[in-house]
Amino acid sequence: MAKTTYKDAGVDLEVYRQSMARLPKLLHRTYSPRVIPNDGGFAGLFQLDFSNALFARKYQDPVLVSCTDGVGTKLKVASLTGVHNTVGIDLVAMSVNDAICCGAEPLFFLDYVAMSHDDPELLEQIVEGISEGCLQADCALLGGETAIMPDLYARGDYDLAGFCVAVAERKKLVDGKSISPDDLILGVASSGLHSNGFSLARKAVFEIGSLGIHDHVAELGQTVGQALLEPTRIYVRSVRRVLSYYKVKRVVHGITHITGGGLHENLARILPQDVQAVIDHGSWRVPGVFPWLQRLGEIDEAEMDQVFNMGIGLALIVSPHYADSIRHQLADCGQESWTIGRIVAGGRGVVCG
Repeated sequence: MAKTTYKDAGVDLEVYRQSMARLPKLLHRTYSPRVIPNDGGFAGLFQLDFSNALFARKYQDPVLVSCTDGVGTKLKVASLTGVHNTVGIDLVAMSVNDAICCGAEPLFFLDYVAMSHDDPELLEQIVEGISEGCLQADCALLGGETAIMPDLYARGDYDLAGFCVAVAERKKLVDGKSISPDDLILGVASSGLHSNGFSLARKAVFEIGSLGIHDHVAELGQTVGQALLEPTRIYVRSVRRVLSYYKVKRVVHGITHITGGGLHENLARILPQDVQAVIDHGSWRVPGVFPWLQRLGEIDEAEMDQVFNMGIGLALIVSPHYADSIRHQLADCGQESWTIGRIVAGGRGVVCG
């Protein structure tokens, strides 16, 4: 009688080894001098400061900042298109963009990839995107885990989770406590849907709109798949440039990442109790993907606003005297921005002006 093997149960260890052999080069391209090589070890090693005096940070009171997130059902769109090298960028973006809201510098990133069966080419595409996201965020892809679970996932399905660790000087943490009346709200452009609201987006496009993934959308100048898979924008470099430019004064009083819940809900999270944010909804350019989705799904305005970012991926609450300067710095980093509102005295919340 034949012996039962792990392969019989759905996990092929030889294919798993082939998958793992493809990954070191993707991790190594993200390494900074603070990564301590430990290939084959059980954990990634990272020194908080540089040993080289030229690049030393010389932290006085460092605070570690940690974030975790996933990509959600955007993965379903990736599977429909067969394009898997961009959702990794989304995975990194969703965590590092949260970390930068505290004024923190992302140090390293870890990923968790859960798959139905080993697929070396698919895994390599996914991690290629994660590696690219880490390069954009100037953080190291220090390690990760690939879990093969044939009884939990249908063949070809996979899920992603990401984890970022960042650092900030305690006295330079951005926590919203200094937000005050007369501050201005700067909205920084999103690249599209980012990684939120895809259950609604997919229902509008595929179920109600009866469109196929490869159908061309004339008003967007791209296919359905291209429009939906546009990677989440990573704001780390531009925000860190702004924060490091003002070495004495604290001119950025609050930062919020516009994810699930939209502009209103995410902005409200960082407001002190005695101030109110007044938003001018006609003050920024809304990417075409949003009115297209709204029309396809017959979605009302309030629902759109609470589900999607509507063209604002990040919002900075800043001293009014420095708003123009900050916008110029963002532009120098290739980030389009607008003055989208202001802070006034009042009960905590967000209202339309």
